Amino acid sequence: MNHRIQYAVTGGPEVLQWVEAPLSDPGPGEARVRHTAIGINYIDVYQRSGAYPVPLPGAPGFEAAGVVEALGEGVTGLAVGQRVAYVDGPTGAYAEARNYAAHRLVPLPDGVTDEAAAALLFKGLTTHMLIRRVWRRDNGPWALVHAAAGGVGLLLTRWLAHEGGRVIGVVSTPEKAKAVEAEGAEAVLVVPRGGSYEGIPAEVKRITGGAGVGTSFDSTGKDTWEASLNSLAPFGLLAAFGRASGPQPPVELAELAKRGSLAVQRPTFFNHVATPEALRAASKDVWDAHLQGILTARIHAQIPLREAAAAHTLIESRATTGALILVP
Repeated sequence: MNHRIQYAVTGGPEVLQWVEAPLSDPGPGEARVRHTAIGINYIDVYQRSGAYPVPLPGAPGFEAAGVVEALGEGVTGLAVGQRVAYVDGPTGAYAEARNYAAHRLVPLPDGVTDEAAAALLFKGLTTHMLIRRVWRRDNGPWALVHAAAGGVGLLLTRWLAHEGGRVIGVVSTPEKAKAVEAEGAEAVLVVPRGGSYEGIPAEVKRITGGAGVGTSFDSTGKDTWEASLNSLAPFGLLAAFGRASGPQPPVELAELAKRGSLAVQRPTFFNHVATPEALRAASKDVWDAHLQGILTARIHAQIPLREAAAAHTLIESRATTGALILVP
């Protein structure tokens, strides 16, 4: 019998339940994937908590790696036994197996393990988006990366450094600072959890010789909003790609002008890979970067799927360095 994690009401990690989930044969255009590793992302927390409304009962997760077990009518380009991964809706990846749209599956090359795929695909594609579509290279090499020891933060720090960026990371502990420095950050600022970010702009200006950064990469949200804006150089960009501490406040265009002709962007991964062609091309870039050593699949912990509640408690603690994955 197939099983999955679901929740009947929104709330804390305790609402996640292990339930039976009978699985039919794959329909036309679908493939049945037996999961071997499942990625955990903060959007799973947003949905489970009700911050991002979803229909109930909800089944979390949109990223996993596994093996094709069966193919529905009309599916081409895939074979039973082939290793694949996916990162897309609808949610429901927290399961032992599921049927999934075949045209959104990404083949896994030799050298990329299932665990690495589950740890890298969403976070790697998000990093790919931030590097290729967002980074203000023409505004100088300096970049500020909040939550730099997180799953995306470590990848972004490493890829920016590889591309010639000069990274200032923000973390919550000295131990995390060491991890970020190891990925190529030139400076790391430590703000303990619950601490104030008010001093960050002054430190950023000191480190950059008064210039500020061309880009602030901010997945934290409300708590770091002012610090991110105040750390920017003239014509700098605040890329707000998450809101772990809460939603960002409204943006006044006149205020952005007064602060130095600044720009704010809300880039989303789903726009970045909206078509199957874009998804596969960007995924190939991520796998190539991983095989070349540019992106490292840093896994903080592998947790049994039925213990998903414990995994959510851990990710919300902000005590992780790297990715969390679930193992069926």
